[in-house]
Amino acid sequence: MVVLDGAVMNIALPSAQQALHFTDGSRQWVVTAYGLAFGGLLLVGGRIGDMVGRKRIFLIALGGFAIASAIGGLAANAAMLLTARALQGVFAALLAPAALSLLSLSFTQPRERAKAFGVFSAVSIAGGAVGLIVGGLLTQYLNWRFAMFVLVPIAVIGILGASRTVHDDSERHRARLDIPGVLLASLGLVGLVYGFGVAESHGWSAGVTIGSFTAGVLLLATFVVVQTRVTSPLLPLRVLTERNRAAAYLSVGLAIVSMFGMFLLLSYYFQQVKGWSPVMAGLAFMPMAVPQAVGATQIGARLAHRMAPRPIMVGGYLVTAVGLVLLALLRADSGFLEIAFAEAVIGLGIGTAFMPAMSISTHGVEPRDAGVASAMISSSQQVGGSIGTALLNTIATSSAATYLVSHGGPGARNESLTHGYSVAYWVAVGFVVAAALVSAVMVNASAPKHVPALADDLPDIAPVPAH
Repeated sequence: MVVLDGAVMNIALPSAQQALHFTDGSRQWVVTAYGLAFGGLLLVGGRIGDMVGRKRIFLIALGGFAIASAIGGLAANAAMLLTARALQGVFAALLAPAALSLLSLSFTQPRERAKAFGVFSAVSIAGGAVGLIVGGLLTQYLNWRFAMFVLVPIAVIGILGASRTVHDDSERHRARLDIPGVLLASLGLVGLVYGFGVAESHGWSAGVTIGSFTAGVLLLATFVVVQTRVTSPLLPLRVLTERNRAAAYLSVGLAIVSMFGMFLLLSYYFQQVKGWSPVMAGLAFMPMAVPQAVGATQIGARLAHRMAPRPIMVGGYLVTAVGLVLLALLRADSGFLEIAFAEAVIGLGIGTAFMPAMSISTHGVEPRDAGVASAMISSSQQVGGSIGTALLNTIATSSAATYLVSHGGPGARNESLTHGYSVAYWVAVGFVVAAALVSAVMVNASAPKHVPALADDLPDIAPVPAH
């Protein structure tokens, strides 16, 4: 739901703008309102789950997300749609960390944990591609409003299933909510996410862009200092200092820069260069979506209970880099088989790498901190996605403009666009290689088979120290 929503709305946005008669300036806020609320409140959402109970928050968030989606589908004007999108972001910030922490605390046996995180990774990373397909189909054959309504039955199914099958008996975080930490973290994350959002439309040197980045960095730096001095911090630094968790947060953030940027540019390539309809463009992502699921559930999950996570992550990221190189080599007249092969390589690689990365994002965390640790991996994805869409789109646009100036003539438009995408893909390769290097240097968690036999019956979570 969390990932699907953003992708679906991106496809449906032009139709929504035409139906509700809002300006181009207002259009970006339909996307930004969701991203700001989601990114800014993730850490708070994770900690609230630790305090109130993850299952309770999970159910509340599903219900709230459904109501917000229904409001958006019924929107009579731009203000109503923007309000609904912001509410979706608020409930997504509660939902994402609650879901991941429930998985982490429920599946503790290595083999079952690998399966669970394989499915979770496949669903979460394929959501973007599936969202493009669903958004195209709903917008073209029904109405843009169904891009919002489609989330309601998903939420209802989730509520009915979770009410009976999900259990949360783990220790809760009993201290009061760290209000200074809440304000500093939320405003700091909003500053960063907003900065990357306006960089895409206003430019990197614009005053609002620089001001947002500066404010975001200063607020987050102050947040870290405050967390070392309060008795009950919002984000205990012990969550960040464990090297495997830190590697998961950093490597996933770096890889998501490439993935989100690649999704955007490949969508442009399909529609602007190839001239395909939104539905065809969405379906053209299937060669990536299916291998992603295979990589996460069949390759990553099967290897994860036999091998240490480091070689799986490093290998997966490097395979992803190979796929991005193949995309960088595409031409304006490249055939579908060439495109599909590159997509399949990327899907297999990223699906395989993300499965163990998602699992070790809560590696050894105390149950009382599971929610905020889970929120960190979602924050990495949100910030990485914001960087990816802004940075790679800017690189592609400027490179295409430069190429067009020096290579004018018949057919130069498509060639210039393809050149711009190629330059951006090479930058994306660098980010994924950096993710592989981070994993190689920092990840040192052992393989399940290296654990003593009796430990197979114990939770894969550090015990809570006595107080």
